[in-house]
Amino acid sequence: MICGVGCRIQSHRAGAAALDSDVMNDLSPVTAAPAATAPVGIFDSGVGGLTVARSIIDQLPGESVIYIGDTANSPYGDKPLATVRQLATAIADQLVERGCKMIVVACNSASAAFLRDARERYPIPVVEVILPAVRRAVSVTRNNRIGVIGTQATVTSGAYQDLFAASPNVEVVAQACPQFVPFIERGITSGRQLLGLAETYLEPLKDAGVDTVVLGCTHYPLLTGVIQLVMGEDVTLVSSAEETAKMVYRSLSENDLLAEPVPGTAPELTFESTGDPARFASLASRFLGPSVAGVSKIPEMLR
Repeated sequence: MICGVGCRIQSHRAGAAALDSDVMNDLSPVTAAPAATAPVGIFDSGVGGLTVARSIIDQLPGESVIYIGDTANSPYGDKPLATVRQLATAIADQLVERGCKMIVVACNSASAAFLRDARERYPIPVVEVILPAVRRAVSVTRNNRIGVIGTQATVTSGAYQDLFAASPNVEVVAQACPQFVPFIERGITSGRQLLGLAETYLEPLKDAGVDTVVLGCTHYPLLTGVIQLVMGEDVTLVSSAEETAKMVYRSLSENDLLAEPVPGTAPELTFESTGDPARFASLASRFLGPSVAGVSKIPEMLR
């Protein structure tokens, strides 16, 4: 059981080819179709998944969204996979119960721990963030040396390494960066201490001569400036957020679930947190911009 005070923010806003078969499997066809007007459910351990939510909101302007950040249990990356699976299942169950037409697992640790179970458990499409990033990295690398940075849980799971195995010419260097998420969850995305930490974490990738780095945690795009500074401008950073939004669009379209924008009507954007609602609201406003219009607490418990 996950217990916590929530908050609701309602806002209004005016080799890649070798992976193609995996992409088709990733779309999780609907067996009991909900309405196209139903919301898209997105969840993460905290605020990192807001990078994915923002891309979905920008690219799919007709979609309503329910986002849950499990900040009471953040970070997921230092927890056993079984615990992450339990937490993710509780949140996804609630999103399905609330009528969501799709689940977006906007957390690499949860994707690694929970994805297979989710696709067997739910009759709606389930989209994750790992495969889109892998496909993008394979398509942009020039020297076939790719770095992956993520939480300890994601790196230990081997989820990225398994998918990159479909491209045998690619050399992968994976590095856990466990202290990045706590910094971000405190709203710290720059500074001397963070820069020093990044230099330590990224040294093995620089030594390996990677030309592409996958930001294997949805929090990490918020550290793009620091990571790019350390790695150098000639290294391409791959974020799963935009690629995941494209996969969401494709899945909704193929399942006849895409909500078209209605002139004069703004979709509802609902953001909830299992932790401190004021802190979550502050970070959400910072990362999503001025479109966040208000916050209200909800006395809800996630089962």
